Amino acid sequence: MGTSTPQLTEEQLAALADELDEIRRELVDDLGDEDAAYIRGIVATGQRLEALGRALLWAGWFPPAWLAGTAALSVAKILDNMEVGHNVMHGQYDWMGDPTLNSKMFEWDTVCPAEQWRHTHNYVHHTYTNILGKDRDIGYGLLRMLDEQRWRPYYRGNPVYAVVLMLAFEWGVMLHDLEIDRLLSGRRKWSDTKGIRRQMWHKGVKQTLKDYVLFPLLSGPGAMATLTGNAVANLVRNVWAFSIIFCGHFPDGVASFSEDECEDESRGHWYYRQMLGSANIDGGKLFHILSGNLGFQIEHHIFPDIPAWRYQRIAPRVREICDRYGLNYTTGPLGKQVGSVWRKIYRLARRPPDRPRTVLTGASRVPAEAA
Repeated sequence: MGTSTPQLTEEQLAALADELDEIRRELVDDLGDEDAAYIRGIVATGQRLEALGRALLWAGWFPPAWLAGTAALSVAKILDNMEVGHNVMHGQYDWMGDPTLNSKMFEWDTVCPAEQWRHTHNYVHHTYTNILGKDRDIGYGLLRMLDEQRWRPYYRGNPVYAVVLMLAFEWGVMLHDLEIDRLLSGRRKWSDTKGIRRQMWHKGVKQTLKDYVLFPLLSGPGAMATLTGNAVANLVRNVWAFSIIFCGHFPDGVASFSEDECEDESRGHWYYRQMLGSANIDGGKLFHILSGNLGFQIEHHIFPDIPAWRYQRIAPRVREICDRYGLNYTTGPLGKQVGSVWRKIYRLARRPPDRPRTVLTGASRVPAEAA
């Protein structure tokens, strides 16, 4: 389904699983001080950048201070979202026994409650990656991102919906667990979402008051500069997170799967699906830090609970395995992947051409026009 995918035998899938399981064992056995120092260093850097950004925004009436403060705050929010929040909530640092870095206790600086994100992302998305009808991250219930999604007139607005989702991405992620498309179709009752809505309300109000009321008030005469700086920093974080996530899942070359293909799948097939259903983004060290190391989306999907900064070390081994088994290792620079995603968004907004209607003539099947 989706892009053409090479088929592996059960024996090959079992061998693939053995090889990847061995890499995982090596990584787990090697976890230690280096990993702890890395994540604590990233957390400390983010905290310093946030403090610097808010201090500069306090003097934001002076344009250079506003620009510098907004930039520092934007990077702090990106680090909190991508390299800290996303990775910590995957359980990558649970082994440390540090409550501030525990996946079940961590809460990030965004409107989506962490508990809901862990359900929609850690469980639903990573379990059913790119299975149409099971993975709700395919289009987020809003967009048409696969040819196999049945076209409806609604999808003519695909590019508009994508822009709105990109600019307000934290809010889209927050609303994701409501499954609005199922509510509108009657497949889910509004009353079933009471607990989810309560969590959303509490977290959303808290974040809104913090960014747009509390910190502006604390800035005194610089209130408007702080308010606009916070708004722009959130916008920058939203656009960046949307771009990285969509480039890791929807550029050309990424495969999708049907439910039938994945019924009773083996561990080897799960690895196979994760590798073919993800895409990498080429970049340097700073890029990978700011992307939460999700430029290595393939490695992340096969080892989601391994500290992400290690993905760069194992990527050559994973790529060699893909080459040996004849599997696509989809990767490319950020510009190429972004362009690929947006071309797909525009292309899938158009109604696909009607297939020729066929009629039976004896034992043959020919287009109706020819008949």
